[in-house]
Amino acid sequence: MTTTTAHVDPSNAGQAQAWDGTEGGFWAAHPERFDASLAHYQPAFHEACGIAPGDRVLDVGCGTGLTTREAARASGDGEALGIDLSSQMIEVARRLAAREGLPNARFLQADAQSHPFAPGHFDLVASRTGAMFFGRPETAFANLARALRPGGRLTLLTWQAAVRNEWIGLFARVLAGQDPPQPPPGAPGPFSLSDPDRVRDLLAGTGFVDVEVEGLTEPMVYGRDAEEAHAFVVGLLGWMLEGRAPADRERALEALRTALRQHETPGGVQLASATWLVTARRP
Repeated sequence: MTTTTAHVDPSNAGQAQAWDGTEGGFWAAHPERFDASLAHYQPAFHEACGIAPGDRVLDVGCGTGLTTREAARASGDGEALGIDLSSQMIEVARRLAAREGLPNARFLQADAQSHPFAPGHFDLVASRTGAMFFGRPETAFANLARALRPGGRLTLLTWQAAVRNEWIGLFARVLAGQDPPQPPPGAPGPFSLSDPDRVRDLLAGTGFVDVEVEGLTEPMVYGRDAEEAHAFVVGLLGWMLEGRAPADRERALEALRTALRQHETPGGVQLASATWLVTARRP
């Protein structure tokens, strides 16, 4: 059940129900685990943001706020605003920013697709795997372009196609007993911005220029060992077991544990992944 109080565009109602409900609650309860899973991508993403002292940064889909906090530190006397549909993750983000002494990191529960940002206010709009869930991406990115000053920058980290991401294929086959489903083109979801040509066209059509798309490959880390990873993956993706008979569910859970053991490394349980690092600017 959703607890969203912010105005949400009707096209994002389903996302709001998920992110401000049970799914977002799980993320809010495990911020360190989610941030650790993406840790190998964070240095390149932060460098591409190019945040300078005094910059005003908008972090879209900020979750529990790690990227917002890093932006706040880099901007010095500037500001970083994190925006997300999840009230639970926003609450965690505020608490962590206060604990780290970052008064210039602010957080807002809102829909970035429709929120009335002050025109031309931000120097940078950034999103680390948070910009793929808009119901109407053309509307959303046009809104974000308006929020940037002339010459302002956009930096995104998005997933490449599912076939390039070992983690989603493995988890779908083990838990659901099938390959990941192929959503309709343009449907919101983790892989909605996986086609670089679509990304270029989308951004060029919504007010951005100098669009660059760079492929990155890094391991995703799901836990320090197989048991920790098993608990995390089941909590995150246990819905994939829905509709399976009890005996099949038990076999799937044990198969997941075996697969995760096969991916244990000194650096944790690692699975291959691939992303796009997208940069652009408002003319």
